[in-house]
Amino acid sequence: MPAKLILAGDGPERFAAEQQCKELGICKDVEFVGNVQSADEILDISDLFLLPSETESFGLAALEALASGVPVISSNSGGLPEVNEQGVSGFLSKVGNVKEMADNAVKILSTPETLAKFRKQAYDHSLKFSLDSILPKYEALYDRVLKKKKEI
Repeated sequence: MPAKLILAGDGPERFAAEQQCKELGICKDVEFVGNVQSADEILDISDLFLLPSETESFGLAALEALASGVPVISSNSGGLPEVNEQGVSGFLSKVGNVKEMADNAVKILSTPETLAKFRKQAYDHSLKFSLDSILPKYEALYDRVLKKKKEI
């Protein structure tokens, strides 16, 4: 399956990734873009968003991808299972299970219809995190906390 990998960011592993790219002879299929000010530029041309993090607090980058209609292949660490719904907005794998992540990516990309289905589901799932959806939950939480404080 022809593919182009776009690696964004300038983390501590970038140099090692660039070296491995050269050793494997795949640099023509990999683009290192460094830090990105506007993720939209990359998400607009992306079919998948890969986030194989060992640790991830909430997963804002994954949510940005979903809101752009880009399915997410991620590890199941931290808050990612809350953001990325297994088999709906993408797939989750145990940290380090690169083979399963690759297999799941191929599942999504297997046909244009499957990709279109996951794109729609990714976007629809992102709406669960909209201001209209989240704000009432925060307000209800604050109300409960304030009521308990008054009872004390």
